[in-house]
Amino acid sequence: MKDPKVIVMGAGAVGCFFGGMLARAGHDVTMIARPDHVEAIKRDGLYMDCLSFKEYVSVKATEQLNVIDQADLILFCVKSPDSGKTIELIKPYLKPDAIILSLQNGVDNCHRIRQLIDNPVYPAVVYVATAMAGPGHLKHHGRGELAIGGWEPERAHDSEIQTQLKSVSHLFEAAGVPCKVSADVRQDLWYKFLVNCCYNGISAIGQIQYGDMVAVESVRDLIDELGREVVAIARHEGIAMSDKDAKYVIDQIPKTMPTQKSSTGQDIARRKPTEIDYLNGLIVRKGKQYGIPAPANQAIYALVKMIEHYNT
Repeated sequence: MKDPKVIVMGAGAVGCFFGGMLARAGHDVTMIARPDHVEAIKRDGLYMDCLSFKEYVSVKATEQLNVIDQADLILFCVKSPDSGKTIELIKPYLKPDAIILSLQNGVDNCHRIRQLIDNPVYPAVVYVATAMAGPGHLKHHGRGELAIGGWEPERAHDSEIQTQLKSVSHLFEAAGVPCKVSADVRQDLWYKFLVNCCYNGISAIGQIQYGDMVAVESVRDLIDELGREVVAIARHEGIAMSDKDAKYVIDQIPKTMPTQKSSTGQDIARRKPTEIDYLNGLIVRKGKQYGIPAPANQAIYALVKMIEHYNT
């Protein structure tokens, strides 16, 4: 992928980090964002307050969707509930060969997107702790890598797909973002989903950082129970997820992202709708489908939905 035009659709914390890293490396990047972010970025640039550097990065920003017609690569970073309606809005502007990379929470976004368009769509498993500290101001708390792959198992090793994935991987790697092409991205997505189900809702309910959550023994027990329920559902979805690996992944989060408050927690703090229907809510629905009890996930889901109801 030589000199691609990159569009960040939904330039919140995740989009600003990865789009900002590409822009910092000299790539042509345009952020589509809310008016306050656009104004700040146009005026000063994107301020990236990262662990390894702090600087204003020059990047284009707009509220207009018609710039999508320039895109070779779209970093699709909107909230999971907004996937369908956003695709319908940008569909008239999409070039047929524009690649859409879904940097979203959840495990079913690519499936839902591909039902609406014929463009190549690939999931990215996102490992980064970030937040917006203000308009045009990104705060980075830890990590910052991606895993990408073909989400359809029967086509995962197709030569054209592999060529596209390697091109995207090289683009990020050259910009200082570790980006592996996964041999089984569905498994990687479910391990990330496991983490989201274990931490996001609790962080939102308590408005608490990951490191502080696990200082409470009963919360650690709840996290483990949430994890066991997710693993049981994952296996019914055909995902090879071991108890040992699941436990390791769960335990690493407060060590590698101790000061992070979940995206769900950030949404609640801003009185915005959350993605809980696509996190613990999906486990609850799948549990009913497979006849697998998921009381811990049901409790977290219900509590976040209650807060949402009175909060937004």
